[in-house]
Amino acid sequence: MGSVSLETDTVRRLRDGMAQGVLSFPLTSFHEDGSLDPDGFRAHVAAQIATAPGAVFPACGTGEFFSLDEAEYRQVVTVAVEEAGGRVPVVAGVGYGWAQAARFARIAEEAGADALLVLPHYLVAAPQDGLVAQLEQLAARTRLPLIAYQRGQVAFTAGSLKRIARIPNVIGLKDGHSDLDRLQRLTLAAPEGFLFFNGAATAEIQARAYAAVGVPAYSSAVHAFAPEIANAFFAALQGGDHGTVDKLLRDFYVPLVELRDRVPGYAVSLVKAAARLRGRPVGPVRAPLTDPSAGDLADLRTLLAAGLDLVGAAL
Repeated sequence: MGSVSLETDTVRRLRDGMAQGVLSFPLTSFHEDGSLDPDGFRAHVAAQIATAPGAVFPACGTGEFFSLDEAEYRQVVTVAVEEAGGRVPVVAGVGYGWAQAARFARIAEEAGADALLVLPHYLVAAPQDGLVAQLEQLAARTRLPLIAYQRGQVAFTAGSLKRIARIPNVIGLKDGHSDLDRLQRLTLAAPEGFLFFNGAATAEIQARAYAAVGVPAYSSAVHAFAPEIANAFFAALQGGDHGTVDKLLRDFYVPLVELRDRVPGYAVSLVKAAARLRGRPVGPVRAPLTDPSAGDLADLRTLLAAGLDLVGAAL
């Protein structure tokens, strides 16, 4: 195992997809009683893929990975692979310590995923040697390419980036810290062909800044409930239409972030609530997350309607 180079078909497909559209992180559908809703998830993923994202990342942070057991995880990744049908790469989330991450990696591999996003490990702070070893241990136990995700207690130095880039399976890094000084050092330290992704919360807010340090690709939570807005923003950004970019930021994205910041966990539960407002069969969030209050939901509806109107769409 551990024989993936930086010039595999998966890397090429991801690179091409990143240049053509936002990265989709679908929501995991649950019934009202909290049980998994595979049919609802299938419909949601199909709708996401129909809007031409660059890649699909099931069972990641937005998909409530940490609330899924292994059987549910298998269903989620399997459905995503089936609905993608090879049209876009499927990158499944894995996490916890490397031993548990390896169990999820085996499931994702069996389900047909193209690659894995390695979510930050659980709870403990770790030195750089430990962060590198975490990826080494996981890479030795899967044939799938790995994308490291630095967020929370995981933050690589330029020296560590060079080390993980030498692990044959590791093909890229998703950044959620928004420390552009550090990120610039990482991009300069990386080998040619190494992939970088903007994984900031509501990534569009910082998309121009990330692009300026060589990281134009980004994940979009908005795409999970309003692909019309997400795709309009991406097209304006790619086309240098800064007037449209500014208008969407000022009148939709910034107010969305302000609403998101009212309650911990709204980065996921607000997205799910917005998807439900659009009639998407995603259901509620699982504890410890909570669904938005009635007042916040009303504000979300007003904002969503206004954002859709900006791009000529309707709620």
